[in-house]
Amino acid sequence: MYTAIKLFTLPVLLLLLIAFIYPIDGYERTGIKRLKRLELIQSGEIKTATPLPAGALKSWEDINLQLTTLKTDSVTSFFKEDDKLQKEISTLFRGLDKSYSLSILDISDPANLRYAHRNETLGYQPGSVGKLAVLVALFTQLQNIYPDSWENRVALLKNKSVKAGVWGLTDEHTVPIYNIEKNTLVKRQVIASDVFTLYEWADHMLSVSNNGAASIVWREALLMAAFGSAYTELTEEQAMAYFKETPKKELTDLGNDVVNLPLRALGITTDEWRLGSFFTKGANTYVGDKGGSIGTPLGLMKFLVMLEQGNVVDEASSLEMKRLMYMTDRRIRYAQSPALKEAAVYFKSGSLYKCDRSNGEACGKYEGNVQNFMNSVIIVEHPDNCKYMVVLMSNVLRKNSASDHMYLASAIDKVIRKG
Repeated sequence: MYTAIKLFTLPVLLLLLIAFIYPIDGYERTGIKRLKRLELIQSGEIKTATPLPAGALKSWEDINLQLTTLKTDSVTSFFKEDDKLQKEISTLFRGLDKSYSLSILDISDPANLRYAHRNETLGYQPGSVGKLAVLVALFTQLQNIYPDSWENRVALLKNKSVKAGVWGLTDEHTVPIYNIEKNTLVKRQVIASDVFTLYEWADHMLSVSNNGAASIVWREALLMAAFGSAYTELTEEQAMAYFKETPKKELTDLGNDVVNLPLRALGITTDEWRLGSFFTKGANTYVGDKGGSIGTPLGLMKFLVMLEQGNVVDEASSLEMKRLMYMTDRRIRYAQSPALKEAAVYFKSGSLYKCDRSNGEACGKYEGNVQNFMNSVIIVEHPDNCKYMVVLMSNVLRKNSASDHMYLASAIDKVIRKG
């Protein structure tokens, strides 16, 4: 039922652990240095044992929003259950833990959307999926600073460099640091003296899900809100003075508003998606927690729909956020499904687990016995024009759910492609 629009023929090897984001030809446009290395790999100038997946080869110019023809449609109009799809999706979950919650929208034909769901209003701790709210906050503040110039927003992202400080500390996730002159790649944890551009911090936040980078991007969005157009010339010393001299409650309230009010403006309620705390302990030196964090499949699906409509901030911002979600290398969890290997995927996953070993019960990484959240948010675009979006959230105790997410990805893909 799908019309072929482009075929990929490059071989695809096993998909490994860390996901790299943003189209690989984006270095000149963004200044994200690791993209230059990916360009050299694709051209054959750098030899590697792991060629890029076929679905990772889109140019930044080839990435498009899929629902702009429905730009003025109410988001709630997209969620009319398709009886046939609903029946088949429900069958996939027979025998699985009741904590699995899901929202699916087939957008292959914008004139005939198909929706299915399971416990889509159930709330979960969003984990790193919440970093998408930080991305929305960043682009919201960029628009506030330069309401009439997209070019100036991109220039600020590319040219404004900021230092990590304590905000970037205490995260086990490494970041890729590529030296173009020496052609060397180092992967290590963020240190306080690290300096990257806003584009690179945003890329670190999404590509390797670095918590320090997420706190830094959130910090910069807070500073944009506080200083307005003066942010463009804001120095590190001025920023530090602001954080030291401003009451913590005032900073906490502003920080909370910066990430949550843009979601409310989209019609996503506080019970559907909110962030209550920064992603690193270092950030809590200056900004406190407020309101707790929650995510639901429905709330996150609303975000994906409005992103594809071009209604998150504005159309240019929506498209750029989608590019920042584009996976250009190794895939994990839901996105690791072999069924998706030739598809372009725009993806964010998140997990959070908590252990209680006081009674001697076994508990480990991603296998928490108190909490064990694993969440996947994905847009899938196959070369044959099959396109759909999925939000899958789970809290299965004492089990690493990554394999279940991957299995469900293959099963869902099969159902959607069957039509």
